[in-house]
Amino acid sequence: MKYNFICIEGNIGSGKTTLTKMLSAENNALAILERFDENPFLIAFYEDKERFAFPVEVFFLSERHKQMQQELSVSNMFHEIIIADYCFHKTVLFAQENLNDQEYGLFYKLYSQLNQQLIQPELIIYLHRPVESLLKNIAKRNREFEKKIQPEYLSGISQAYLNYFSSIKDIPVYVIHIDDLDFENDTLIYEKIKDIISTDEGLIGRKDFYL
Repeated sequence: MKYNFICIEGNIGSGKTTLTKMLSAENNALAILERFDENPFLIAFYEDKERFAFPVEVFFLSERHKQMQQELSVSNMFHEIIIADYCFHKTVLFAQENLNDQEYGLFYKLYSQLNQQLIQPELIIYLHRPVESLLKNIAKRNREFEKKIQPEYLSGISQAYLNYFSSIKDIPVYVIHIDDLDFENDTLIYEKIKDIISTDEGLIGRKDFYL
């Protein structure tokens, strides 16, 4: 691989964790996988978003920072390649969707301080699926707390990601439109994704690829 630190991003149900695991296994890379199920406020958030949005987002912020800091501080001694199934800035994108203006102002101050302490990715891969495909994948994995996720919420998160990636000008961001394709079980699709990741066109900023 051309890059040493890659972040695989995507909306809920996009397949980012699956792709991270597949690429890490094939390249003997360190996989950094988000431990979302350790958030004690997550189930309550889906029951009462307004009440639990701030604690759920602050907990994610703290835990993602701690995990990234721990993994990135020692892993380079043992792994040439690191692949994470999230980038730290996702905390901001979800916070924008879930917090009121006052809460978000405080949240962003905390984020800004913590982000300065982290190594930034060299490449971001974003798996973009339509909302219908995301809902299908969410239903397939059958997590009880995700059953109340609404299409409008997923649509807002997708747009927040795409807007943010359009603003990045210093590193490559590959937005891969995979629609309803199953790269986990379709070798041809997986090979196409790998070809995109290994592209060497000197691209900086957002570039869209359609499978």
